[in-house]
Formats: sequence, structure tokens, C-alpha cells
Amino acid sequence: MNELKYREQLERVDADLVRLRQEVVDMRREIGERGAGPTDAAEMSAVITQVEQQEALIEDLELRREQLLRRLGQA
Repeated sequence: MNELKYREQLERVDADLVRLRQEVVDMRREIGERGAGPTDAAEMSAVITQVEQQEALIEDLELRREQLLRRLGQA
């Protein structure tokens, strides 16, 4: 893969990271504002699970970002 492709992938990963991090912030805010968000245990559990899944995805994307940066350094 050439440098341009790596840079394009890096831009997409960076954009995804920004979006996912904001989603996690919003979901955590929702958890903190119980009156405005889910109030029963099942709904709260679902939101917490979503947050954990988003955070795991963020970790995967951060690893991908590091890989792309390394490859760009070698390109």
C-alpha cells in the first residue's frame, strides 16, 4: 500500500476516534443524568454496555492508528 492510502486510512481512523469519543462522553452524561436518560435497570445496563463496547472499539482504533503511523514512518 502506498503512502497516500495510509494517510487516507489514518484520516478515517482519526475521524472515527473523534466521533466515538464524543459518543462515549454523551452516553456517560446520559448515565449521570438519570432523570433525562434511562431510568430502569435494564435500560441503564444497556447504556453501560454500549459505553464499554464503544471504549473497546476506541482502543482497537487507537492500535490501528499506531500501526498506520508506523507504516507511514517506513513509507
